[in-house]
Amino acid sequence: MREKILILHGWGGSDYPHWQSWLAGEIAQDYGSVSFPLLENPHFPTKARWMAQVKQLLEEQKPHTVICHSMACTLWFHLCEEGEISSVKRVLLVAPPRLDLKLDTIKSFFPVSPPTDLHAKEAMLVTSTNDPYLDVEEADALQKALDIPMKVLEDAGHINADSDYGQWPWVKEWTLNPIKQ
Repeated sequence: MREKILILHGWGGSDYPHWQSWLAGEIAQDYGSVSFPLLENPHFPTKARWMAQVKQLLEEQKPHTVICHSMACTLWFHLCEEGEISSVKRVLLVAPPRLDLKLDTIKSFFPVSPPTDLHAKEAMLVTSTNDPYLDVEEADALQKALDIPMKVLEDAGHINADSDYGQWPWVKEWTLNPIKQ
C-alpha cells in the first residue's frame, strides 16, 4: 500500500516555486498519493475555518504522513490540543513561527502552546539559524517542549521560495523513504 501524504501550506500558500509545490509534483509524478489543498482564504485565514477544513481532509483522506510549513505547524498544534483528530504515522513541522507571533492578519492563530501529543508516531522539527519568525533559542525551546528530533538548516531563512527552497531533495527523501531516515 502506498503512503498517503497530506501537505499543508502556511499563510499565503506555497505556490511554485516553493518546495511544497515541488514536493507534491515529485510525489505525483511517480503516481504517489498526495494531497496539497489550497486552504481557505490563504492570505486572510481564520483559525476556525482552517481547522474545520483540515479536520475534514484528515477524516476523508486518512493520510499516513502530514507535512506542515510555517503557520500550518501552528494549525497542527491547535488541532492536536483540541484532540479531535486521528493519529498519523509521521508529521514533519518545517519552519514554525514563534508561539506568540503578533501579526494582525493572522492573530486568531496566536498564541499557541506546544501540544503534549502531536498525534503522530514519529515527528520531526526543521528550523533555520536565521528564520525571521523563530530564532534559534525559540526553536530549541520548542524542540524540547515537543520532545522530538530537530534538523537545523544553516542560513535557510523561513525555508521557503524566498530563501531558495524550491527543489529540496532532503524533504523528498524524508517523505518517500521513511525507513532510511
